[in-house]
Amino acid sequence: MDFRPPEEAGAFEHESMEVAVASAGESVAGLRYVARQPILDLRGQVHGYELLFRAGSASESFSGDGDAATRTVLDSSVIFGLERLTGGLPMFVNCTEEALLTGMVKVLPAAHTVLELLETLEPTEELIAACRELKRQGYRLALDDFENKSSWQPLVEIADYIKVDMSLTTPKQRADLKRRVGHLPIQLLMERVETPEDLAAARSEGFTLFQGYYFCRPVLMENRAIPANRLVYLEMLKAVLNVPLDIKYISGLVKRDPSLTYRLLRMVNSPLYATRKEITSIQSALVLVGDEMFRRMVMLATACEFKGNHPTELLRMAFVRGRFCELAAKITKQDETEQYLLGMLSLVPAMLGVPMVSVVKALPLRQE
Repeated sequence: MDFRPPEEAGAFEHESMEVAVASAGESVAGLRYVARQPILDLRGQVHGYELLFRAGSASESFSGDGDAATRTVLDSSVIFGLERLTGGLPMFVNCTEEALLTGMVKVLPAAHTVLELLETLEPTEELIAACRELKRQGYRLALDDFENKSSWQPLVEIADYIKVDMSLTTPKQRADLKRRVGHLPIQLLMERVETPEDLAAARSEGFTLFQGYYFCRPVLMENRAIPANRLVYLEMLKAVLNVPLDIKYISGLVKRDPSLTYRLLRMVNSPLYATRKEITSIQSALVLVGDEMFRRMVMLATACEFKGNHPTELLRMAFVRGRFCELAAKITKQDETEQYLLGMLSLVPAMLGVPMVSVVKALPLRQE
């Protein structure tokens, strides 16, 4: 089996994956970055990708607020869609206690998501219960940088993957681990595989998945968000506390912000809903997504957007275009809500820095 680095062996298509999503008002220094690194199987094929937060374009590691990093990766997944980030393959996402206990991770489709439990987590009864519920809902679990501690046994019993750092463990420790979990349906993943010798050792020890610089360094993706109307976000935070949601009122708020509109439509079009139903209004998209999922999306988006800079003229122009099309619809006998959506989305390519054809393919809009 050819295990040359993927760019040579063809196991991993090493493209830049730069999604230049122009965030109005943000300087280059204010960009958020997400990187992806492939996870390969015994045949040298890509099994999935781990998404990693990066503080800047030159950063190859992260140190800082873990909750903020997880929120950024989750929000980026909503904006760009898993088909863009991972090509439909499983996405491994580092999860903090906050992301697991609040259900924030549920903005991602269970069938395509592997939740990585960091070694820094404390396996409390509350955390174990949350993980069991996520597992019941179809999410897969991975124990990252796993240490063979008895307190983690309840999580070991429901885990799908165990990730072991080659540089931090000995062959004896890894052999002890394999004996401990050998009777369970768990895939063992070796991290920090950096040389042919590392790969040979990992394979001989029974590992079936591999990740590390020997195959590919994390590939950086620029992630600039659509400009957000922060006053709308403050109003929205109050509105989503109501049970049930006032769909009519909230749809009016969403109409005032291209960032929320785009997130909502991307979510409707994600594998989470497995539907190609055409959306003609913001209100119909809200009904399809449902109250609970929309609340999660708003909380996640707010936490990420409030870290950025202020919106610019693009935001104001999007409102003007939307209102113009809404008023013109009465004259042209078109649907007013759909025409408002058309006017506002007309500036999304400028906000994202991508051609309109790319935007249209990503959203559940009528062909006309």
